[in-house]
Amino acid sequence: MLTVSVKWQKEVFPAVEIDTSQPPLVFKCQLYALTGVPPERQKIMVKGGLLKDDADWNALGLKEGQRLMMMGTADEIVKAPENSPVFLEDLPEEEQAASMGHTAGLFNLGNTCYMNSTVQCLHSVPQLKLALQKYTYSGRSSDLDPSSHLLTVATRDLFGELDRSTRAVAPMQFWMVLRKKYPQFAQQHNGLFMQQDAEECWTQLIYTLSQSLKSPDSSESMKSLFGIELTSKIRCAESGEESLEIELVYSLKCHISHEVNHLHEGLKHGLKSELEKVSPALGRSAVYLKESRINTLPNYLTIQFVRFFWKRESNQKAKILRKVNYPLELDVLDLCSDELCEKLKEPRQILRDQENTKFGLKSKGKESDTKDKDVEMSNAEVSLSSSCESSNSNASGATDLQKQTQFTGIYDLVAVLTHKGRSADSGHYVAWVKQENGKWIEFDDENPIPQREEDITKLSGGGDWHMAYICMYKARTIVTP
Repeated sequence: MLTVSVKWQKEVFPAVEIDTSQPPLVFKCQLYALTGVPPERQKIMVKGGLLKDDADWNALGLKEGQRLMMMGTADEIVKAPENSPVFLEDLPEEEQAASMGHTAGLFNLGNTCYMNSTVQCLHSVPQLKLALQKYTYSGRSSDLDPSSHLLTVATRDLFGELDRSTRAVAPMQFWMVLRKKYPQFAQQHNGLFMQQDAEECWTQLIYTLSQSLKSPDSSESMKSLFGIELTSKIRCAESGEESLEIELVYSLKCHISHEVNHLHEGLKHGLKSELEKVSPALGRSAVYLKESRINTLPNYLTIQFVRFFWKRESNQKAKILRKVNYPLELDVLDLCSDELCEKLKEPRQILRDQENTKFGLKSKGKESDTKDKDVEMSNAEVSLSSSCESSNSNASGATDLQKQTQFTGIYDLVAVLTHKGRSADSGHYVAWVKQENGKWIEFDDENPIPQREEDITKLSGGGDWHMAYICMYKARTIVTP
């Protein structure tokens, strides 16, 4: 046993015992108890340099009463918290939402819930936000009218304000420009602005942005984000005449009848319709059957539940309250054309193999083991983020250029716009949006309220409660070399 003194800063510890049968680390622990300096921060000067944790005491030649010098910074003294811990479930709803990610609500400016819910749903699309951020006056299309330009700028600015704010935002500028571009949203009754149809607001805004955001980067174009190419066969039963038609739409319709209980059934009804037109063969008007199939898929699939119809007796849009279930995961393979189905076969097999591997199941594909190594599961925004990151370096850019995003025909629910009430031009609209962390937020105008995922599919109708009017699904894609 050896006794030494230790000087640290302005303090001197005169009698510190060293047990030379123990390694120097034990000595350092003694000094930690005296000074608060952790062993890893201690620098103790001895013969030959600094004292190491595993040094041989006998080789150091220390003498009884020798003074050692130590340098190092002590740990801060842990203070008791000024406020007691607060659990998430005990916070007000607004603060709960803030802890879950995006939180800013939109003030209702007078029957503007139709507009607020539309904006909140579209604001959840990161590629759309990126395309808007890149939009400039000088970069606009030459054939774009001034009001469309102003509405695009107002949308860009409102999205930016929502991203920066944690408190509710007043969308005054956006509302003014929207009314100027589309006067139907400026209708008044008794001096007050009237409630409007959220689907009309959604459709008009998407149309305007499709005209202004004609990005050279196809991944950011409105056609790539929301566009659905339909190929349709039009046949006259009387004359046997047939023709093919290709059209671009930005949403699918879920038609509701007494036979429809599920979204998939309603979509199939929506892809079939009858139309009357002049038949060249018959020389008169005839009924044609139009059957459509999806030929190209979007990154975000928008589906409108056709819940409203014009009721002559009351001279207003009446509402179909029938319950129509919809899933969190939607597979549209049987709605696709034969050509598209063939293209989806390999990506779907790769996706199945990946999911089987994830859950410890054996893959059936012969080359699935090889493909699992080369293919990474992704989604539309991951693909975009990787392409954005690639622009920062030539090396990563070359790698990303060799990758290809492929659709699988499977979509995940990311937003629901609901309506509560009996008429499209009255009642109340609310947005239910899935955050990047997987949590759901209900945006009831300025009030963001956390919700459970299992409650989202309960908004299927059957009463006077909130029921789905528009659903937005996000493509589940894979990225291949």
